Amino acid sequence: MCGIIGYIGNKDPVPILLKGLKRLEYRGYDSSGIALLQDEKLAHIKRAGKVSDLQSLVDDSSIHGNCGIAHTRWATHGIPNDINAHPHLDHTGNIALVHNGIFENYETIKTLLEKRGVQFTSDTDTEVIVQLISELYYNNEKLTFENSVRAALQEVVGAYGIVALCADEPNKIIAARMGSPLVLGVGEGEYFLASDASPIIEHTRNVIYLDDDEFVIIDNEEYSISNIQSKKIVSKTLTRIDLSIEEIEKGEFPHFMLKEIHDQKHSISDTMRGRLNLFDGTTNLGGIVNYLPNILSASRIYITACGTSWHAGLIGKHLIEEYARVPVHVEYASEFRYRNAIIDPNTIVIAISQSGETADSLAAIKKAKELGATTLGICNVVGSSIARETDAGIFTHAGPEIGVASTKAFTAQVTVLIMLALNIGRKKGVSKDRGKELISSLKTVDQDVINILRSIEDIKEVAKSTSMANHYLYLGRGINFPVALEGALKLKEISYIHAEGYPAAEMKHGPIALIDEKMPVVFIAPQDDTFYKVLSNIEEVKARGGIVITITDKINSSIKSLSDFVLLVPKTHKYVFPITSSIILQILAYEIAVLKNCEIDQPRNLAKSVTVE
Repeated sequence: MCGIIGYIGNKDPVPILLKGLKRLEYRGYDSSGIALLQDEKLAHIKRAGKVSDLQSLVDDSSIHGNCGIAHTRWATHGIPNDINAHPHLDHTGNIALVHNGIFENYETIKTLLEKRGVQFTSDTDTEVIVQLISELYYNNEKLTFENSVRAALQEVVGAYGIVALCADEPNKIIAARMGSPLVLGVGEGEYFLASDASPIIEHTRNVIYLDDDEFVIIDNEEYSISNIQSKKIVSKTLTRIDLSIEEIEKGEFPHFMLKEIHDQKHSISDTMRGRLNLFDGTTNLGGIVNYLPNILSASRIYITACGTSWHAGLIGKHLIEEYARVPVHVEYASEFRYRNAIIDPNTIVIAISQSGETADSLAAIKKAKELGATTLGICNVVGSSIARETDAGIFTHAGPEIGVASTKAFTAQVTVLIMLALNIGRKKGVSKDRGKELISSLKTVDQDVINILRSIEDIKEVAKSTSMANHYLYLGRGINFPVALEGALKLKEISYIHAEGYPAAEMKHGPIALIDEKMPVVFIAPQDDTFYKVLSNIEEVKARGGIVITITDKINSSIKSLSDFVLLVPKTHKYVFPITSSIILQILAYEIAVLKNCEIDQPRNLAKSVTVE
């Protein structure tokens, strides 16, 4: 959950590394640091806080060189401070290393090294590996730096993406991956290493996505990739990144989150482009064609995901069971990977992940494959680990999402799940007319989003009236219960207001005790077959003095009289309503966070891509 950038070439690495850190700051932002080979010695600067804090120190220094590494941290071991920031140096000051991941057996190795007289300065697991490399390198004349790194990695247990430098072997960078993403960028006479492609694209579009157990040496303007254990050379194909700089910058917006909310004017239709077949009332999903027989004959489907993607999975369960008539189980990946679930060759396991690098989801997929299941991925990042690990999949095409709180990735995931459910359903007997009805509504989503964005002033009024609340309750029924969960999560993530999502009918089984005149309650209340049941729940909240905020697609006299605020969603298909209503909840959370002066794009304690367990 940290950001790594490394550079070797004929340019000054400092501005490249610092700008790269800013691109990666969404992955971690409690401290950062930089290390360069300067006059055959290591120079380094570290600082707790944002990358801007590091930049001010670097600007006042004379640090320079042609080879360097840098890191922005999300703390796992040790509090955020200058000492625990990366890069970490060994006791000689000649070896520097940055790391994303967790070394599970670091305490055992640390105890062994301390008995040998090695003194540690930080509280991190990362310092243990750099000290171990140093111990191997300086106490064995037969070991090169490369072989010392290999030997050290064979002693550790856990997940890592590392990049390392040694002053004794200048003009060389070594990197390795095991469970934590690394990308090699190949330019003209220069090379880049990074946790993802975002800091690379303005320098080169040619990249190599490293796989687990792979080891990279960049030396004398050449690179080689080999297996960590066997040293066998691995042949890798260059991939060209199809991204623009504009997609990873805020442009005219004050925050990435607001930009990404507005991106939904086109990101949902981008996800559907070329995939809707109105004439036949079905969808075209080329990424799963070869595995359709497995999907159609499956006895059960598991959807595994984390956070926002898990909420999308809950919506997917409703859709797939409705159209495909096959049982669907939605599991937190962090639990599913350790559970003795019923998985066999008649099982489909679908992993949903924006980044495609979520550690728990990736582990769940590997487990499912070992047990013979067919695995599918729903990801936003081409070349990501889950996209490569699964048998087949569907990309969301939402474009890069930089804000930590997911917005456009969520609505794109739900869109993919709608298309997947309809695709399977039509092959299992769902009528053409039902399919055409759903697709017709999908085709108008862009205009629906535009209309919602025009109502931002109404949403701001709700935010102004409720931003000082300490608690929020979100209620929905059926397919809109997960929408309530997602709305509550958005508010928690960026405004730090405690919020809960509940099935509306379950309010009477506990949460109703919390309701008073200070409690805002958001009802997701479309005019569908659940409407009058939700209306009864609104009556119950109103009778207890709660602040009623109703999101609906039709205002009637009852809604108007019972609600303190009504936010209108354009009329649409009941299975598209979760997409459009979610956008209102995203805006509400954003506007409340703005009023509370919260750090919106980088909320405390959170990181975008959870690549550690």
